[in-house]
Order: sequence, then structure tokens, then C-alpha cells
Amino acid sequence: MAHPRRTAVITASYSKDYERCAILCESVDQHLKGDWTHYLLVAGTDVRLFQTLEGPRRRVINERDLLPWWLKAAPSWMTYKGRALWLTPFSPPLRGWHVQQLRRLAISRHLSEQAMFSIDSDVIMVRDFDPAMLWHGNDLMLYRRDGNITGNHTDHLKWLAHSDTLLTLPSPALPAHDYINTMIAWRTDTCRALLDSIETHHRRHWVRAVLASRSFSECQIYGRYADETLHGKGHFVTDQALCHVLWDDDTVPLDERGLRQFLRDLAPHQIGIGIQSFLGFNARDIQRLAAQEIR
Repeated sequence: MAHPRRTAVITASYSKDYERCAILCESVDQHLKGDWTHYLLVAGTDVRLFQTLEGPRRRVINERDLLPWWLKAAPSWMTYKGRALWLTPFSPPLRGWHVQQLRRLAISRHLSEQAMFSIDSDVIMVRDFDPAMLWHGNDLMLYRRDGNITGNHTDHLKWLAHSDTLLTLPSPALPAHDYINTMIAWRTDTCRALLDSIETHHRRHWVRAVLASRSFSECQIYGRYADETLHGKGHFVTDQALCHVLWDDDTVPLDERGLRQFLRDLAPHQIGIGIQSFLGFNARDIQRLAAQEIR
């Protein structure tokens, strides 16, 4: 009998998202089945805070153990509009969301688990799920929305152009595929091969190559590498997102009625909800209403 595959659940977070991350951890412990370990990837200054969430299946990882020495968190007095910055000799200062993406890629070189199941810290799991279901035989799920990126998606176009250069791929015709969601799966061996490939092509540390532009998406980078460089080897494609996401402030009314409407739209195959923190909903209110609306 084959040994069951193990899963590394990956969440990159920071102090201002601590409460949301704590709720995510509660929901993961309640709903995630099978063989998994949850890794919380945080800045050095946040390690002690997040260690309160550690347990038998959860570890806190200091970004200093993942990223090159020359990428450093700026002193606390050096912020941009009150938000933390990271400094590097090879790029303008980075914001937290840049570094969180780098952590998610970097940890692949430190894992023994076969799959990486990335879950953002503003997600709440609402249904039972065994990550063994991410596999069909030897192939892992690759989330992809075909033709979702059009000429109107300004940020996506920048991320797409960055991945062209980073992966030495021709620019795809529009509309192009979109690989972004708040709950996605990667093969650990594929992610390691991606980083090796970047270093081979650009003859420098992969982080330095990624930082040739601050407009990048780790989901687009991995998705296009798996799809176009590896021609889908080791993956099967699906457009069924595991997480029901409220991305924008014009999707539903930003009140309890709108939130209930959003929750009732959860599809049968979806196991999590993700509501962007900047939309202003209280995390415990989301958790309470989800328990009422989702069956």
C-alpha cells in the first residue's frame, strides 16, 4: 500500500492580521483532515506573537530562515503610511505583501511534504476537507481560470509581463489565464524546480531575479511555470476555486445583509471563504455569520 502523501499548509501573515490568522487556525484545526502540518511564515519581529498559535501540527517559521541575508525588515521607525517596509540593495523598498509572496516560494526548499497548500490568513475554512483530495493519481490540482486576464486588468497585466521575463516565456495572447486564488495547491518539487530554473536562467539568486520588478504574483509565476514550461506535467487543471472570495467593495453591500448574501453563494465544492481585510468586516462577525449560513 502506498504511503499517503503529506501536505504542508502554508500561511504567510503579519501582526495586524493576527486575529484573522488565529481564526483561520481554529478553522483549519476543525475542518482539515488527513496528514498535514501548518506553517505560519512571519517576520522576525512577529515570531513571538504568532508562537501563541503553535501546536502539535502548527509551526511558526521566521522569514530570516527562508530569505537571503540582504533582504531585511526596515527599522520600526521607517514606514510607508504606517506600514512596514523591507530593504534590499537590489530594489526599492518592499511592502509586506511582496515579502509574504517570497516566503511562500522560499519555504519549498525546506519542506519534506509533497504538496504545499497555501491559505491566506484572511480565509476561514467552513467545510471538512482532506488535502489528499488535491491529487488525482500522481497529478496535483492546478487552479486556472482560462482567459480571465483581459486588457482591463492593469495589475494582472504587469504580473503577466513580469512572469514573461522571469520565466523566459513569450507573452501570451489576451485574454490570458489567471492562477490567483487565496487557497491554492503547489507541488513542492515543482516549486523547488521553479526556483532552480530561475537561478539557472538569470545567474543570480532567485529572489534577486524576482525583484527585477515589484509588480509580481507568485501564483502567476508558479502557474505559468507548471503550465507552459513543464507543459502541465504532474498537474491537472481545474477552474473550480476551493475558496469563495470577496475581492472588491462593489460585489455586495458592505453590511450584514451583503455578507449573508455572499456566504449563501458558496458553491458545493468550496471549502473556505476569503473576505479581503480592507473591506472592513470584523473577523469574528464573519465567523459567526458563516456558522449560521453555511451547511
